Order: sequence, then C-alpha cells, then structure tokens
Amino acid sequence: MAKFKSTKILMDGIWNDNPVFRQLIGLCSALAVTNLCMNSFIMGMGLTFVTGLSSFTISLIRQFTPKHIRMMVQVLIIAVYVIIVDIFLRAYMPELSKALGPYVGLIITNCIIMGRAEAYAQNNPPIPALIDGVANGLGYTLVLLSIAVVREILAFGSLFGIQILGEGFVPWTIMIMPPSAFFLLAIIIWITHNIQENKSEVAK
Repeated sequence: MAKFKSTKILMDGIWNDNPVFRQLIGLCSALAVTNLCMNSFIMGMGLTFVTGLSSFTISLIRQFTPKHIRMMVQVLIIAVYVIIVDIFLRAYMPELSKALGPYVGLIITNCIIMGRAEAYAQNNPPIPALIDGVANGLGYTLVLLSIAVVREILAFGSLFGIQILGEGFVPWTIMIMPPSAFFLLAIIIWITHNIQENKSEVAK
C-alpha cells in the first residue's frame, strides 16, 4: 500500500500533475535557463534538492509551527537550502554558477517550492512530503531538459556541450533567444495536454 502511494505521488509530480505543463507554475526559470542542457540539468537538480528537503523539513515541524507565522518559517527553511545550493555551485562548479547567475538565488521565489509547502508538506507526514517535493522537482527538470535539448541542438549543434552536428550545420539564431523557449514550452503544453486528455477519454 505504501509502495503504491509512493508511486502515485511520484507519477503525480512528474507527469499527471506536473508543476510546469499542468499547473503552469515555475515558468520564468523554465524560459530563462534552457539555452543549454547542462544549465537546465543543474538548475533542475538544484530545485529538486530544495523542494524535496524543504518539504521534508516543513512537514517535520508542521505541528510545532504556529499557523500565523508558518509562511515566514517556510521561507526561512527554503532560503537555507537555496544558500546551500548556491555555496555548493560557487565552490565546485564556478563556471556554471556564473552562467546561471541570479537564477540560483531566485530559486527561493519559485512558485513550485512554496506551492508544495502549502499544498502538501503542511498537511502530510515527512516521507510522503519528501517524495512529493522530489517528484515535482523532477517534473520541472524533465520540462527544462525537453526544451533545452531542442534549443541547444538547433542553436549550437551540440548536446550537453558535445558537438553532434557537422561543419555544414547552420545555427538557428532564434533558438538562442528567450522567445524560442516560450514557443517550445507552448508546444510541450499542447502535446502533453492532448496525450493526457486522450488517456482520460480511453479510461471512460
């Protein structure tokens, strides 16, 4: 039963109720950091770390947190984990830290983290809250990578920095620019909604 519940929480966060293409939250960074796959992967892992552990911590202390100050406590907890990610990137991945710039610090403002804290972690035990936070982070990462793969191949002819298209490749300049992420995100939302609606129709 517990295994079934964990699987359902994972599938809801990654696919059935994905924060980006189903709930339409966390869109700003999805548009901003998807020009390269590695940037998107690191950003996604950072957000997964913060969402998972902040949900776990918030759930762990939820019964001791006065309701009228709970949001301040949640922001403080989230900020601690964001600072850990920021320090780690500055220490071990300085180039990526520079490339991501202010977006690492802005993880604290990502609606996905506060959304999961209020919607799930505040009302559920720590382990399911941890799984829910990780699942939503992975769902976010999946969308970022889907956009980044297309943008990096068409903009630079490479994938994760490895050149895969030959010398005759002509870069698509528009894929370097933020509007390309906007168009690709809209296509992903359209495709995933159609798939999920078709499944619902078949289930009926």
